[in-house]
Amino acid sequence: MKALIDRILKEGKCYEGGILKVDKFINHQMDPNLMKQVAVELIRRYASTNINKILTVEASGIAPAIMMGFLLDLPVVFAKKKKPSTMSDMLSTSIFSFTKQREYHVCISKEYLTSDDKVLFVDDFLAYGNAAKGIIDLCNQAGAELVGMGFIIEKAFQNGRKVIEEAGIRCESLAIIDSLDNCEIKIRG
Repeated sequence: MKALIDRILKEGKCYEGGILKVDKFINHQMDPNLMKQVAVELIRRYASTNINKILTVEASGIAPAIMMGFLLDLPVVFAKKKKPSTMSDMLSTSIFSFTKQREYHVCISKEYLTSDDKVLFVDDFLAYGNAAKGIIDLCNQAGAELVGMGFIIEKAFQNGRKVIEEAGIRCESLAIIDSLDNCEIKIRG
């Protein structure tokens, strides 16, 4: 997706340890027009897929998920990183955050993820596949069908796609970073 790649190359910042900072337009300050383009492209890629719910993890996946839900007129559910006092019957799993270097226990109400659901998971980054593993676990617990996973940016050198494909799940990424070696952003053509 050219508009996204152009923004990554122009405004993205690289840090030691394989970190790509895109908080100027994706996950701190957001560009709603870019988010709409991201949603439209993910919708195009999954156009022939039967979906009845969009799923994400708080917080950075919420913006693209909401935009997709709005355009498709579908509900959006996000896995919460803290159990609300109002949630009693829930599904839960652990997800390790590469960026924050900590583990989160995430949960979803059993009311909002069920065996009737055909779910598309959407998130900002695919790195090691840790969020993907957690979502696969939550969907398995619910008996929901995880029909695909869509990411704004994939860091291919961290091999998260392998986790998803080995689980037999379709994976789509709009910008694939092949390398951040020497803090030079190399994006797949």
